[in-house]
Amino acid sequence: MVKSELFLMYKTNKILTNQNDRYFDREISWLSFNQRVLLQAYDKTIPFGERLRFVCISSENLDEFYMVRIAGLLHLIDNKYNVIPDTGMRTDELLRSVLNEANKLQNKQQQCIQNLLDHENCNFSILHENQLVEDDLKWLQEYYEQNILPLLTPITLDPAHPFPFIPNKGKCVLLEMQDSHKKDKNCVVLLPDNIDRFIRLPGESQRYVMLETLVINFVNLIYPDYTLIHSGLFRVIRDSEIEIDDEADDLIGQFETAIKARKRGGVVSLFFSENLSKSAQKLLTRELNISDDRIYVAHGFVGITDFVEIINSLPKQNLFKLYKPRMPQRILDFKGDCFAAIKNKDIIVHHPYESFDVVLSLLQQAAIDDNVLAIRQTLYRTSPDSPIVSALVRAAELGKSVVAVIELKARFDEENNLQLARILEKAGAQVAYGLVDLKVHAKMSLVTRREGKKLVSYAHCGTGNYHPHTAKIYTDFSFFTVDKKICDDARSVFNFLTSHVQPKTLNKMILSPNSSFDWLIKKIDDEIKNAKEDLESGIWIKCNAIVDQKIIEKLYEASNAGVKIHLMVRGICCLRPNVKGMSENIKVTTIVGRFLEHGRLYVFANKGKFQTASNLVYMSSADIMPRNLYHRVEAFIPLENKTVRSQILEQVLSALINDTKNSWQLNENGEYLKIASKDKSFCAHTYFMNNPSLSGQGSLAKI
Repeated sequence: MVKSELFLMYKTNKILTNQNDRYFDREISWLSFNQRVLLQAYDKTIPFGERLRFVCISSENLDEFYMVRIAGLLHLIDNKYNVIPDTGMRTDELLRSVLNEANKLQNKQQQCIQNLLDHENCNFSILHENQLVEDDLKWLQEYYEQNILPLLTPITLDPAHPFPFIPNKGKCVLLEMQDSHKKDKNCVVLLPDNIDRFIRLPGESQRYVMLETLVINFVNLIYPDYTLIHSGLFRVIRDSEIEIDDEADDLIGQFETAIKARKRGGVVSLFFSENLSKSAQKLLTRELNISDDRIYVAHGFVGITDFVEIINSLPKQNLFKLYKPRMPQRILDFKGDCFAAIKNKDIIVHHPYESFDVVLSLLQQAAIDDNVLAIRQTLYRTSPDSPIVSALVRAAELGKSVVAVIELKARFDEENNLQLARILEKAGAQVAYGLVDLKVHAKMSLVTRREGKKLVSYAHCGTGNYHPHTAKIYTDFSFFTVDKKICDDARSVFNFLTSHVQPKTLNKMILSPNSSFDWLIKKIDDEIKNAKEDLESGIWIKCNAIVDQKIIEKLYEASNAGVKIHLMVRGICCLRPNVKGMSENIKVTTIVGRFLEHGRLYVFANKGKFQTASNLVYMSSADIMPRNLYHRVEAFIPLENKTVRSQILEQVLSALINDTKNSWQLNENGEYLKIASKDKSFCAHTYFMNNPSLSGQGSLAKI
């Protein structure tokens, strides 16, 4: 890539169509975030395989964007919602704009993947038919006949065989042929999901042939008396939103039906390989009933995410050096006894730099501890083989009172959560399925233990899901405490989730949808008041998205009052910073690097300078979005312990603010510009990998 092209790539999507707008568009802002993910693939300091992985992540993210966000816009249009309520923009105009930007992003993904395949560090090759020698073809045919052909179902298109159903993300080869009488025939072959897309040829060098190449090359094994005229690949993306009747009596039954229906959702987007003929494109467009503006012709690869197969087999030197999360020294000081370590002092564990095993250990110890009487647990997303669920099952089988609140509405995890619910119920646990009209997004565990003649509770509050796999790549916070007021609040939240009766008051926690919006407004108002009285003021927020316009307007008001505001927003940001007379005191930055920023922090100056004892510090599972504030159960947790506060204020936020390796800054025109440093760059992720968190240092802490 020439220098000028690289410069243009780094000036990511503009989010505004009108410079007088007060808000950036949500959809375009998300696409801009995904472009920043893609741009990681151009960072030469990153191992080659990881650069390739960033392209795959960007491609997978875009698939979900089509399945959810584009599908949502199509639903609005189908239901005659002609104007977007929040912005006043015509829905059809927004759809055209978003599809245009999405196509541009796909073009960049194709360009990027090709650049990497041509790169000198690429030690594998993708071979096409004309690159295969006789020995290769002989081996491939034997492999194809034994391992692929028995799994294929070719469907010839004629009046007796109408166009087949293609599942979501399904990839198919379309064959245009002539029989022995010169009569045209079209055939569709669905590529099965459960076999590799890339077939590695024998030998030391990594040479691959794509599955569709074999189907096309050995078409005579399916159609021996036919002549192949044209062939190509197409891929379907379907609507994956789930609709549930709010009055449904049988919630589980409703979800099981909806999950099946999702697989047959309407076609949102259709992707063609460039070698698919025009007549074949017209056939598919007609049969799948999709408009031209939702069709993308790939000048390269269809289904880029499949390159993950190759990444996983690359040599270690092509990947990030394996990082093993630390076990906090404080836990080791107490010989792994989580109860003793937590009772000694509050602790916050910073994932993935510190091990998720602390969370697992707490629940595993609780499961077999004779003194533990009850365990309460929320589950939003977790793995199918979840060790969390195994611990809860063990506890229930040993006669403990186990309550699991499982959120069935966790998008794309509904089926897994249904299965886990059945496993827990079979073991004797009480399973609650959350609330029909609210998603349960709060991350919380509560263990109640008999100690002497009294009951003592231990609470875990997190910003991330109880998922051992994502805990290795998402940055999150796990807070452990025996603070009675917080534990009592956690108990009230669990009672709300099972009884459906909202708590009137809480001791310390702030809860959505009860009071989080009003609380945020008040905290910003307090900073406005302090600024007007010439007292110290300031707001520092780390979150994944800022969308809610009421909160944005209040932040604009704070900026105009002189409150200095630093927002670290990983993804969507509808707030427009640095506009004179509106947001000139607001700075928006974002970090995209080795790990996915996921933890949320809310800090208010409270009449004190930044990083002083006066500051109010909260962690949360919530972003500043309408869904988090009004339509979900979320918790904001105050962090009051001195060491925990120092960890957040002096270590975590300082490193994130000073990062120059992976940071971008949003300007008033909607452009994200890479933050550069003349000095040696500082990477927050590297810093966290090499430096233990303050509250977990234990005996290693400086005296």
